Amino acid sequence: MQHSSLKNGRWAELTFPQQMANIGSETSRIYRALEAGKESRAESAFARFQELIDLTIKYGRTDASPRLRSTMLEELCRFRELYCKAFLERNLTELAAFNRYLDHYAQVA
Repeated sequence: MQHSSLKNGRWAELTFPQQMANIGSETSRIYRALEAGKESRAESAFARFQELIDLTIKYGRTDASPRLRSTMLEELCRFRELYCKAFLERNLTELAAFNRYLDHYAQVA
């Protein structure tokens, strides 16, 4: 695990926009690496993306109501599924769209 220090509760201390902005940093790295043809870098960033999205699913928004938390978990899992599909297909158009979506969180964070 590349983000082992975050696993022990530090990730839960971040706001949801901060968590998503960090995820966006990795998706930007993935996109830039794929554009440059650097598969190894893209794979490494993808592994970090998966760690961060999984930490968000596990620890994110514990202060939310059960209904809101359930909805957020569903959306995060769907986001993870769609992003992984776009990555595996090397669909740069979809990956760029995800980056634009995540850029909004960076602005808020």
